[in-house]
Amino acid sequence: MRTAYSVETVRAAERELMGRLPDGVLMQRAAAGLAAACTGMLGRTYGSRVVLLVGSGDNGGDALFAGARLARRGAGVSAVLLSPERVHEGGLAALRAAGGRVLVAPGAAVEGVAVPVEPVIAGADLVVDGIVGTGGKGGLRPAAVELVEAVRSPVVSVDLPSGVDADTGEVPGVAVRADATVTFGAYKPGLLLDPAREYAGALRLVDIGLGPYLEGRPAAEALQHADVSGLLPRPGAESDKYRRGVVGVVAGSARYPGAAVLAVSGALRGGAGAVRYVGPAADAVIAKHPETLVSAGPPSKAGRVQAWAVGSGLGEDRERLDDVLSAEVPVLIDADGLRLADESALRGRTAPTVLTPHAGEAAALLGWERGAVEARRLAAVRELADRTGATVLLKGSTTVVAGPGGVRVNPTGSGWLATAGTGDVLSGLIGSLLAGGLDALDAASAGAYVHGLAGRFAPRPAGASDVAEALTAAWRDLLRDGAPTPA
Repeated sequence: MRTAYSVETVRAAERELMGRLPDGVLMQRAAAGLAAACTGMLGRTYGSRVVLLVGSGDNGGDALFAGARLARRGAGVSAVLLSPERVHEGGLAALRAAGGRVLVAPGAAVEGVAVPVEPVIAGADLVVDGIVGTGGKGGLRPAAVELVEAVRSPVVSVDLPSGVDADTGEVPGVAVRADATVTFGAYKPGLLLDPAREYAGALRLVDIGLGPYLEGRPAAEALQHADVSGLLPRPGAESDKYRRGVVGVVAGSARYPGAAVLAVSGALRGGAGAVRYVGPAADAVIAKHPETLVSAGPPSKAGRVQAWAVGSGLGEDRERLDDVLSAEVPVLIDADGLRLADESALRGRTAPTVLTPHAGEAAALLGWERGAVEARRLAAVRELADRTGATVLLKGSTTVVAGPGGVRVNPTGSGWLATAGTGDVLSGLIGSLLAGGLDALDAASAGAYVHGLAGRFAPRPAGASDVAEALTAAWRDLLRDGAPTPA
């Protein structure tokens, strides 16, 4: 599992560890990892041209010390100082001693080599972004933007891309778009969350020894293949359909019968022992899935269930929704159910509740603009979870799940899943996992992972039915023996 910690937590751990180590050891560990990553990206260090974009503080120091290591291996290293008066002196001395060249950015009236820096940047084989560290707020300043626009080569960012918010994943202005980001000690939430995730490129974590000193719950987690495999319910020798769980699906309407079929499709491939369908689309459901147990309703009279999935294509049927919400079993609410559900009713539930809005639905529930939800995904999902007391899965470019158990970010999502009906499949899938005994956070995050993996196995372009069919392959991949497929 990838665990991400807040900047404050990471800094506290760094202070604790630095108090136990000789001066400079922690930075040298970071620089060694950064230099190794740069070497991997270059392929051949000797004779390569590397440019360091260096801001103030320790972030710039990491870049300078890494640059010194590369210079000693035969790379031609040039450091462009954006704040020469606040540069890390030890790192600068190390680079100079290794034969590196020091330049100053335009407008910095400080001693340095007076040559145009843009051609140097444009001619690099690799650029190292050490402009702004984890404490940076707001987008890049104009002087930095000018330098970044001159880049024509792959970029590796130090700890996080300059200009993104480390704690929230927000990108409030211009930011560096890295091909890779080398982060130290622990992942930062912004590296896992869009929109910042799209700026980070490939992630590499360098262990500098912070693990024992990172206190408290992670700010965010990202399940990996083995984590999800361990969560998925497996039938035992004594299993029957009731022991495996029965999920009820309340979805579809005369106008949207397909939503019911798709939700049931997801539920049947979610590991539960049986699926009960309640609603007006019974004929369409049975025609596609004859194993489904159907009922005219109401849901409370349909028979035994361990969880409900409600809302996909429901239309204006508030009566069926209210009946489901009165049940003392876990309930997943999607689509029309989100619009119809009363917030006080959600807060009054004693059994777990999972909400699965996309950005537009979350915006309506929060009273925000859709753009604000997309720009501030972590803040939005936390706010909605706090207001409703539910576990909330915010769909999108990176699906984020938040609730009493913490925050998780799904790493398997794909733009290919952005097609009508795939959310209906997801709702049935998560409902089935709830019925199978997973708690709300695990069911939502594991469901998102399996759904995203199915999107990779499905043909491209794929419809929602293709994704539902591919859930079987996703399960097989997760449960198979041998090495897991990486996330």
